[in-house]
Amino acid sequence: QVPLVESGGGLVQAGGSLRLSCAASGRPFSRNPMGWFRQAPGKEREFVASISWNNVGTYADSVKGRFTISRDNAKNTIYLQMNSLKPEDTAVYFCAAARRPYGGPLVGSTEYDDWGQGTQVTVSS
Repeated sequence: QVPLVESGGGLVQAGGSLRLSCAASGRPFSRNPMGWFRQAPGKEREFVASISWNNVGTYADSVKGRFTISRDNAKNTIYLQMNSLKPEDTAVYFCAAARRPYGGPLVGSTEYDDWGQGTQVTVSS
C-alpha cells in the first residue's frame, strides 16, 4: 500500500484560493493515474479531478475552469489548485492512487486502490 498524505486544506472566504498537495511515499508513482475526490457532510464521495500518467487531466463539471490538477513526479506529489472557491466546495478532500500503471485519467472511485486520510476545506460565504 502506498501511503498518501494530503495537506493544504483550511478555511477560506468565497472567491479565494487554496492549493492542496498529496505526497506519496514508499515507491515512485510517476506512471500511475492519480485523482482527487471530495465528500461533504451527509453526501457521497464525489469525483473532483484526475490526472493520467502522461499529465492528461479531467475534471468534474462543477469545478471545471476553477480547479487545476498537476503532478511533480520528482517529488512524488500531486496538487490541486483551487481558485474562485464557493461555499459548495466545502468538503473533505481525498487524494487517491491507482496501482495499475499507464492508465487514466480515472473518474470512478473504485478504480483507485490507495487513499489518503483527507484534508478539510471550508469555504465561508
